Amino acid sequence: MPELPEVEIVARLIGAAIAGAGVESTLAPGVNALKTFDPPLHALDGSTLTGVGRRGKHLVVESDAGLVLLIHLMSAGRLQLFDRRAGLRDRTSRVLIRLDDGRELRLREFGTKQAAWARLLRAPELEAEEAIATLGPEAWPDPPPFLPLLGRAPRPLHTLLRDQRVIAGIGRSWVDEILWEARLSPFKRRADLTEREASELREATIARLGGAIDTYAATLSLPLPDRLPLPLKIHRHEGQPCPRCGATLEAVHFEDYVIAYCPTCQTDGRVLKDRRLSRLLK
Repeated sequence: MPELPEVEIVARLIGAAIAGAGVESTLAPGVNALKTFDPPLHALDGSTLTGVGRRGKHLVVESDAGLVLLIHLMSAGRLQLFDRRAGLRDRTSRVLIRLDDGRELRLREFGTKQAAWARLLRAPELEAEEAIATLGPEAWPDPPPFLPLLGRAPRPLHTLLRDQRVIAGIGRSWVDEILWEARLSPFKRRADLTEREASELREATIARLGGAIDTYAATLSLPLPDRLPLPLKIHRHEGQPCPRCGATLEAVHFEDYVIAYCPTCQTDGRVLKDRRLSRLLK
């Protein structure tokens, strides 16, 4: 799933490229992707796009018509800008914004789930929209102090940091990176977190997310590829040596995701129980 660094660079690059572009017409080939009908998508026709913003993992396409298109890419969505318009055979198209210079801003989705969505809203309604109103503070560039932010819920850090109501923008890929950077176990409980560890966790969050954005800014340009090259050090790298200490990276597998960690750096040398083995032994 695209997370804060990926969504941020998409917003920057596409936002700069479409600012001042006129909208010729709009289409929604993926009928399930468009979640609103008032105002209709065609209300964007004839307007001028002014940029693209970001809220957590959401993109916000802005126009001078007082309307914004709120987009969530979910796990397989992509917002891309093309010099040519989509053909009839492009089954990935979900929402198309055709610009008057011949280019096309296209919400695409790969796979079969069709979970990516878009909502056209009047600009003053954006902050009250449930998907935005329920977000916690942004994880980057300046999140609040983590000890009060994470509250008192007896949940592990890996779960808390992925909860968009607690802090917005972090998902499964980058939470592994952040906890590794902070040398904290993914299963450490908030109640056991010291003030120093909370401060280091906050700094690790800023450093890893900011570092990824800097890498993207230095290496990516339009047109954006279907898959961004994630600059990850440990996520999905289990079995490889830890970049910091050289120990073998381990993983805990769940039904639909994997937690990667370094036993030496994060769990005092303990290899955590792999849930796949637990299920097989039942």
